[in-house]
Amino acid sequence: MSPQEPRRPDPDALLAAAGRSGRGRLKVFLGMSAGVGKTYEMLSQARRRAAEGLDVVAGLVETHGRRETEALLEGVEVLSRRPLEHKGRTLLEFDIDAALARRPAVLLVDEYAHTNAPGSRHTKRWQDVEELLAAGIDVWTTLNIQHLESLVEVVWKITGVRQRETVPDLALSRADEIELVDITPAELRERLAEGKVYLPETASLAAERFFKTENLTALRELTLRQAAQAVDSQLVGAMRAAGVEGPWAAAERILVLVGSDAMSGALVRTGRRLSDMTAAAGWTVAHVERPNARPPSPAQAQAVRDALKLAEQLGGSTVILTGDDLPAAALDFARRNNVTQIVVGRPSRRRNPLRPRLLAALLEGAGGAALHVVTESSESGSAEAGSHRPGLPIPWT
Repeated sequence: MSPQEPRRPDPDALLAAAGRSGRGRLKVFLGMSAGVGKTYEMLSQARRRAAEGLDVVAGLVETHGRRETEALLEGVEVLSRRPLEHKGRTLLEFDIDAALARRPAVLLVDEYAHTNAPGSRHTKRWQDVEELLAAGIDVWTTLNIQHLESLVEVVWKITGVRQRETVPDLALSRADEIELVDITPAELRERLAEGKVYLPETASLAAERFFKTENLTALRELTLRQAAQAVDSQLVGAMRAAGVEGPWAAAERILVLVGSDAMSGALVRTGRRLSDMTAAAGWTVAHVERPNARPPSPAQAQAVRDALKLAEQLGGSTVILTGDDLPAAALDFARRNNVTQIVVGRPSRRRNPLRPRLLAALLEGAGGAALHVVTESSESGSAEAGSHRPGLPIPWT
């Protein structure tokens, strides 16, 4: 396909959109911790939409005794909870069957990560939400960042608290909309002191432990990053579905191209450093396999595996691309994934006399992406990096 030809919508993106046909939409109000106002904001928006004529029902809302939040439920239809007997106690849980029978346009189901009482149809509330979405009901819910499965260990190291109630990353990634509910750590601690988060005796202990300023600052950063990643993924999905080529520099996305030579490790580390310098930009390490090329030696194959393993250890994602035209395969992936920066190595001419042709092709086709050329500075494979924008000459010698 020539650069002048309009790009067709990505088939995978169209299939994904078709798979969502008839499915309800999920909106998640995401915050760094309890007390930031997620439920309050959800109810505020619900009341506005109800005033506009939308059929909004509160399937389950946890006010935790906060008067301001309870006031927002006035005038909103609230489903009765289902009583469940457990160890001599009656527990009141979300009634999924009542929600399915009522079938509102929007259903509010608070606390996405909640563990249901024994005897419920599903173990987790996020599973209730999945059933509702499959039935075509739009759901609004709330989530604290510490309940995301992939961040459990990170949050434990920050706060010393291990979360037992979690939501799989895949469940959150399916959200059609993630709304960030954000306040500063100082504001949250002030709310805590005023008794707007917990009762006074609980609040005092919480302020000394989980709600320390440094903990909240770290959790806030995790939340902001998660929200940014979600928006970036939505942008890429929309671009693919519309057949729009990148890059759109709404957020930095880095692609590192590795081969089977001694420079691969240095390239991976360069990608990680670039990510660190650009607000933890997403980065992917890619290797292109050429079906018609001579099979790699065991040492070369091991070098590629080592590079991909290192990338995963450093927090990057990895992908194996296929194509006899190496630059075309790399550039196609870059355009489809809105890559804004490409990292490639330049070994000595003696090691790889054909590499300048690859660099020239990448430079010619990179569009608006930056091209970072990592040059070999010694026979040991150590490297130095330089950046080039398309149209600028690469110093081959």
